[in-house]
Amino acid sequence: MTTKAYSASFEKLLEYEQRCESFNPASGFGGGVEGAWSGVIFKLGEARLTCNVDLIHEILPYPQATPVPGAKPWILGLANVRGSLLTVIDLAWYLTGERSPITARTRLLTAMLGKAPLGLMIDEVFGQRHFNDDESRDSDLPAGSPLGNIVSREHRVGNEAWHELDLGRLFNSGEFQNGAAD
Repeated sequence: MTTKAYSASFEKLLEYEQRCESFNPASGFGGGVEGAWSGVIFKLGEARLTCNVDLIHEILPYPQATPVPGAKPWILGLANVRGSLLTVIDLAWYLTGERSPITARTRLLTAMLGKAPLGLMIDEVFGQRHFNDDESRDSDLPAGSPLGNIVSREHRVGNEAWHELDLGRLFNSGEFQNGAAD
């Protein structure tokens, strides 16, 4: 290859990099709808939940986890995922005090708490769904629901209702941040 060919190839790569850096999925460019957002939809016990897809890094099958001595029981341990340690948390156990069964459908929703990767164990992932703002309202969970402190919105699509898991509320709760056993 000549120097001009290398230069043209390099210029094309720079153009691709600039286009990638300027792309904003929330801008509506690329097929997004204004006034809508996308959520991962999943099941936790009998609850049908959704979480903003932008907050979920990955959905994984349940991995083997090594217990952490001195941690609260809902912290199932640490898992090695492609060379990175991931804290595995049984979300239902944290919320209700009852351990979730691990089945073939059990999944981890991975997210970040600061710089720490977490895997929230849930019962089943159904996929992704788009929600319009006009389908949303304040959640009407029954008084005393274990989801009450981490759900604020409800999204209705036809006759289905999906409660929006607020990871900010979950991750900022004092009890969640203090994983040391009493």
